[in-house]
Amino acid sequence: MFEAMLRGWTAQQVSRGLREDTIAPRERLVRRFLEFTNEYPWRWGPSHVDEWTQSLTSERRLAPSTIRGYQMDLRLFSEYLCDGRYGWSAACEKEFGPGSHPVPVCREWNTIAHLYGYEGNPEARPFTREELQRFLDYADDQADRAVASKRKGALAAYRDATMFKVIYGRGLRRTETSKLDVADWGRNAPAPEFGKYGMLHVRYGKAKRGQPPRRRNVASVMGWAVDAIADYAGNVRPRFGSGDHPALWVTERGGRVKPAEINARFESYREALRLPAALSPHSLRHSYVTHLTGDGVDRRFIQVQAGHECDSSTAIYTHVSDDFMSTALRKALAPAFEEPGRRKEQR
Repeated sequence: MFEAMLRGWTAQQVSRGLREDTIAPRERLVRRFLEFTNEYPWRWGPSHVDEWTQSLTSERRLAPSTIRGYQMDLRLFSEYLCDGRYGWSAACEKEFGPGSHPVPVCREWNTIAHLYGYEGNPEARPFTREELQRFLDYADDQADRAVASKRKGALAAYRDATMFKVIYGRGLRRTETSKLDVADWGRNAPAPEFGKYGMLHVRYGKAKRGQPPRRRNVASVMGWAVDAIADYAGNVRPRFGSGDHPALWVTERGGRVKPAEINARFESYREALRLPAALSPHSLRHSYVTHLTGDGVDRRFIQVQAGHECDSSTAIYTHVSDDFMSTALRKALAPAFEEPGRRKEQR
């Protein structure tokens, strides 16, 4: 009966267009919950969820957002079983006797509510402009030193220095960056001065739950970042000897650079510079949004560039400087303090 329930739930999710990499983890979670309770779904109750959540919090010390995601998956399975249109309650009572049927186990009073737009590490922040300059300069220095000493790894160091510039210069995530191909670059008619690197087609943007990756086009806005990728693509990447490989960032063994490798190189540079541990590769993306906002770039443009569906997501990323806030404040106050005669003339 339990296996039949899982097969039916899988079929329901497939019919909704959900992907295998979403469905499979959900099934594994339900099996883990079954193992924890040592009871079948037609004997589950809300108290089982209470005990399970307590174990996740105290023993495994998972983040509230992670536990909430687990609770949501379990809730979806429970709601599927309790839906009379699928007939599981009647089937269980027929097979196991009166009262042996699924009941809702995840309710408002025993699950974690989503009260805040951001629940990540409060220490996470963007780079200051000075920190960013130090970081990028250090990355360039590593490539220059490797070339000067003629030691192995010069190509990789140059590649990574360029990669960090591209992450910051276009506000990318790590997975988006690692999956870029050479063919993802193109021209942007409003910015012909950037040539074939005026637009970046991001094909593996962050997906909504259960949906395929979202695509977006990111326009180049920083000339120095365009120069960096043009130099790498034209002069450095060919020397890896991976001309037939589609990946933009290739390894010396002819593979594609993975997100974990981006993390490792970033952390080694951060530690060498003794920068705060709160800074991560994602901080480069935060910096992109923050610095463009501080430079007065239109908020809606930044939102589209970053691939945020809601402006509230962009707001979470934004940590503008005191100078920007002061300038914005003066602009907001200016109409109220203009001379009455001048306001009449403008009307």
